[in-house]
Amino acid sequence: MTRGNLRVYLGAAPGVGKTYRMLDEAHRRRDRGADVVVGFVECHGRVMTEAMIDDLEVIPRTRITHRGRSFEEMDLDAVLERRPQVVLVDELAHSNVPGSGNAKRWQDIEALLDAGITVLSTLNIQHVESLNDVVERITGIRQRETVPDAWVRAAEQIELVDMTPEALRKRLAHGNVYRPEKIDASLGNYFRSGNLSALRELALLWLAGRVEDELEDYRSDHGVTDTWETRERVVVALTGGAEGETLLRRAARIARRGRGADLLAVHVARSDGLTGADPALLARQRVLVEHLGGTYHQVLGEDVARSLIAFARGVNATQLVLGASRRGRIARMFSPGIGAATTALSGPIDVHLVTHEHTGSPPPPGRRAALSRRRRLLACAVALLALLIVGFGIITPTSEAFLGSAIALVFATVTVVALVGGMWPALLTSVSGFAVLNFFYTEPYLTFTIASMQSVLALAGFVVVAVSVSVVVDQAARRTREAAQAGAEAQVLATVAGNVLRGSRPLEALMERLRETFSLTSVALLQRRPGFSARPDQRQDHRRWEVVAASGEDHPLSPSEQDTEVPVDDELTLVLRGRRPEAGDRRIIEVFAAQAAIALRQERLEREAAAARPLAETDRMRTALLSAVSHDLRAPLASAKAAVTSLRSREVHFSDQDREGLLSMADESLDQLTRLVTDLLDMSRLQAGVLGVTARPLQLRESVFSALDQLDAAAASQVRVLVPEGLPDAVADAGLLDRVLVNILGNALKFSPPDRPPEVSASWSGDRIEVLVADHGPGVAEEDRQSMFVPFQRLGDTDNHSGLGLGLALSQGLAEAMGGSLEADSTPGGGLTMRLVLQVPEGPRVDAVSETDS
Repeated sequence: MTRGNLRVYLGAAPGVGKTYRMLDEAHRRRDRGADVVVGFVECHGRVMTEAMIDDLEVIPRTRITHRGRSFEEMDLDAVLERRPQVVLVDELAHSNVPGSGNAKRWQDIEALLDAGITVLSTLNIQHVESLNDVVERITGIRQRETVPDAWVRAAEQIELVDMTPEALRKRLAHGNVYRPEKIDASLGNYFRSGNLSALRELALLWLAGRVEDELEDYRSDHGVTDTWETRERVVVALTGGAEGETLLRRAARIARRGRGADLLAVHVARSDGLTGADPALLARQRVLVEHLGGTYHQVLGEDVARSLIAFARGVNATQLVLGASRRGRIARMFSPGIGAATTALSGPIDVHLVTHEHTGSPPPPGRRAALSRRRRLLACAVALLALLIVGFGIITPTSEAFLGSAIALVFATVTVVALVGGMWPALLTSVSGFAVLNFFYTEPYLTFTIASMQSVLALAGFVVVAVSVSVVVDQAARRTREAAQAGAEAQVLATVAGNVLRGSRPLEALMERLRETFSLTSVALLQRRPGFSARPDQRQDHRRWEVVAASGEDHPLSPSEQDTEVPVDDELTLVLRGRRPEAGDRRIIEVFAAQAAIALRQERLEREAAAARPLAETDRMRTALLSAVSHDLRAPLASAKAAVTSLRSREVHFSDQDREGLLSMADESLDQLTRLVTDLLDMSRLQAGVLGVTARPLQLRESVFSALDQLDAAAASQVRVLVPEGLPDAVADAGLLDRVLVNILGNALKFSPPDRPPEVSASWSGDRIEVLVADHGPGVAEEDRQSMFVPFQRLGDTDNHSGLGLGLALSQGLAEAMGGSLEADSTPGGGLTMRLVLQVPEGPRVDAVSETDS
């Protein structure tokens, strides 16, 4: 069976016209003869959308009952039985009601696609799973309904339904998106211009990423290796030399010429790991790449030019930036260099050879000699002894018949010397051996003259072989030592990385690991204080420096007090006290210094983020407060104003019944307004810690009935009160406790089904009394229970005119102010239980009182 196609209409926010565009496509396909039905389309009361459905076949929805409430969902079985060619399924991120066949609507769509049915659907960018945290930071709202990125990207077509923020806000203001009572709150909260612009950019970038994936797949499937300049990508090659920063800044300027261009830095390392690049410089350049908005990459390859071109073509790069050669003229005579080789292979990729201050200068000296001086002297001694034996010992001199044996003995000597002392002692032995053989074993004897051409060829061959063997042996010894040193460095760096990742204070962990690794007395990372320059006469004053991090006792306070100094940048320097490190060790110390600078930057960013969190929370509270005030406070005020204005009007004569109704409406509105303002004031007092609390012993049973008296009489009469009469007094403020009980009892009545009213029970244990208010409503998911107590949070409650969303937050604060607590738990059998804990007065204790019906 052929699988159906999925077409998704993607939008940045609700109201951009996704559903309308989907319905328009449905009409177009139906007019072409396709069998089109509506599986599920949500109109949200939008007249134009409803008009588009009138002449389309609609599959009746199925009704599912969950926790006493009835919900409508798409009838998947009916759609599969009807088996149309095209079905419309709106809001693919929707979560189905428990009891449905699938938990998510996108899983229903998957079943339709498997049945060979083409599906048209809609999606907002905030429901894409990978962007969930980004959307939360932008809007302050976490989306609980998400769709896996891979599933959406697998759609055959994704069409962006775009609209500018200004146009969308106008649609919202005209009532084309939400009902009138929700317009003000939406404009001031989710639909702010900044939010919409950010969501729009997210949608464009996410869709651009999918288009890029499709382009890469096409290029791969069709074997396209040429560069397609669909987007500027600038690749800069880093060698690990000092010129890297110049190249990076130059490449960044090139990238900025094309808006939206990508900057990629790449370092080609040898596959054996024995690279001559400076790891400290590479670490600093990697940080610079990130500061410039680029990315860092490392590839393996023996041929640098071919590896660079392969990487550039793999990322579809358009420009490649290289540094001008540091090789001398003589070296360039034998090899054109990486720049010339890369240019010859580049094809359509533009290659920039950037000059720098190190152009033409020899590269910095590498590591020290592969073999120690002691071993080279020992090798020379072995060579001298062997040549003396050849000339005056075992072999009889002045006898050409023994020339072959003498050459073999000298050749063995050269090999041994190369193994012991390396190339230069072996070369010296080769030349000395040639002279000995010529002097003693070729005619005329005891002179350096050679009469026979055969002897010349034998001696020349000996020299060539001896030199070749010495070079190979020396290179093998050098590689062995470099491999051992590289392995040791890698182990040290891996240990450093592990300590940094595992430690809560990475900078201090780096300092401690550096001190332990090189057996130093103390180390310190110093930063120049603002306003002080770096002139030599001023650097001696420790008051011009501050210690950022240190390890060990009596650490240096300024660079003048150190044994070794490793500058990190213009402001930071790493100072060491103790033994002076060797030249090879300094490379690793520079890596430590670079990582310390990174760790310092991360710690500062974390501190700045921590300092910004309260400001962000304050901004969120301010936005929520303005949104609430704009509607929740205005509604009762408008009602009271309308009632009073009507009563004062002389143009209309009201009956006594009408006048009583208007007065009652004004009274109720002003009472509601008073409660809202009181809640706001109390919440501000709680946050400021100045709320007055008069706690005294009181009868809990009386407080419960007092709270019920303030609620709707008909509903409150259904509440089951299981508070025993012999319960000890609770320590609480009568007024505050009354407000807490009214709030949680009101919520329980609001969400409980009529046939299962809420219950209030109490029990006493030790020094505390627990009051449980249990309802049998829909309940709250465990992961959302902490959010219940956040101010201005309604957890998706659509009744936005009944309060500020402060009730539970204020109730919890009041409970804690009285020395108690308020928590949420699940009700057995379904629902929510609020647990209020209060203290009992100090004094003699009696056995716990059992619960009885009241």
